Amino acid sequence: MIEVDELAAQFEAQRAYLHAIAYRMLGVHADADDAVQEAWLRLARTGSGGIEDLRGWLTTVTSRICLDALRRRGVRGEQPLELEVGALPHGEVASPEEDALLAESVGLALYVVMEALTPAERVSFVLHDVFDVPFDAIAAILGRSSAAAKMLASRARGRLRLGVPAADTHAAARNVVDAFLAAAGRGDVAGLLTVLAPDAVLHAQGPAGTLVTRGAREIAARATTFANPDARVHAALVDGVPGILVTVGGRPISVMAFAVTDGVVTAIHAVTDPARLGRVVPSWVA
Repeated sequence: MIEVDELAAQFEAQRAYLHAIAYRMLGVHADADDAVQEAWLRLARTGSGGIEDLRGWLTTVTSRICLDALRRRGVRGEQPLELEVGALPHGEVASPEEDALLAESVGLALYVVMEALTPAERVSFVLHDVFDVPFDAIAAILGRSSAAAKMLASRARGRLRLGVPAADTHAAARNVVDAFLAAAGRGDVAGLLTVLAPDAVLHAQGPAGTLVTRGAREIAARATTFANPDARVHAALVDGVPGILVTVGGRPISVMAFAVTDGVVTAIHAVTDPARLGRVVPSWVA
């Protein structure tokens, strides 16, 4: 019993890390929970005897479970991965370990919809680009050569840079968001008022704290300052709703989430704190 308890304790120390891997591969917390639980069951059956590197062993097992799950369900039918703008309260600094693992509550690392990737591409990309797993270990997980694993990650990276259209379930809301952004880019206050609810609210989290702007006209007046000819807008799902990541010269300057009801924007949540965005947005965004 003591040996089982010790093994369980060692596994619990790795649970958050394993869930972070599984969530980024599968895109659904419940599925990630199932994958981590299956990894525990396999460890419990195997025991710790002969396992020199428990973290590495669990990484391999969890990745293979996720790979099998992706192959079973088919990549194109899944839900897109999300980012969460509320993950770190203002002023909170992530520890080096949290930064290294990109803990599950910080989903910015995979902000784009990944449904264009094959299961093998996704596994290679997540393990290498997010968790720094070497390609020889990834190759062993996939049953391929190291060169092939490296090529899979490179191909995934290229596809993600191109971006993928938002999920069909958000198409109508995305059209409203696009109309808002187009009007803001033109400095068109009248156009903004047609897509903003009269009582819309904007919450903007910046280095100095959160600024709240209430009312369509007030938000429209602020939105006309959003235009930046050097900015690049990346479509994203933010906290489960249509949103955008805005970069300039490859550096993130803001993340915005839009709540859309009955064809108009009712709320906008934005993060503009460069320190916070720089900590969690991946370097391959360009």
